[in-house]
Amino acid sequence: MGFDTPQGSRGAQLPPADRMRQMNEGVIADIRGGGSGPTGMNALVLITVGRKTGQERETPVAYFPLEDGNYAIIASAAGAAKHPVWYLNLGAHPDRVRVVVAGSEFPVTAEEVTGSERDRIWQQVITAAPGFAQYEEATDRTIPVIRLRRGAGDA
Repeated sequence: MGFDTPQGSRGAQLPPADRMRQMNEGVIADIRGGGSGPTGMNALVLITVGRKTGQERETPVAYFPLEDGNYAIIASAAGAAKHPVWYLNLGAHPDRVRVVVAGSEFPVTAEEVTGSERDRIWQQVITAAPGFAQYEEATDRTIPVIRLRRGAGDA
């Protein structure tokens, strides 16, 4: 299970990093305060360890509940050619991850889902949130699907 999906060569243009940071701050505060993120979307705060800096990073990410009680997150980067930085951080430290869901923080382990299981979860995602299908059309990369497994003792 590697976090080794190749980057793409074309895709959507993302807003500048400073603007993204500003937008994310309010969403993170809402989720930490017990909210669910932007209207119409379940969102969590993903806390990763930077692969280069070793510093903690917080990013709001849409999530999709899985039937086993875990979560799926999608490294769509809104259809950009490159993966989001948090995907690269997860690949470097998949066992040093925490999330905040509706104000509750707990550890998770990240694993990239591949093959037919990835395809099955992807279909669930685009059924629940059709906009993700547009991201797939905007880029030539395979959009990674990540399962976040709740840590031991968290039920």
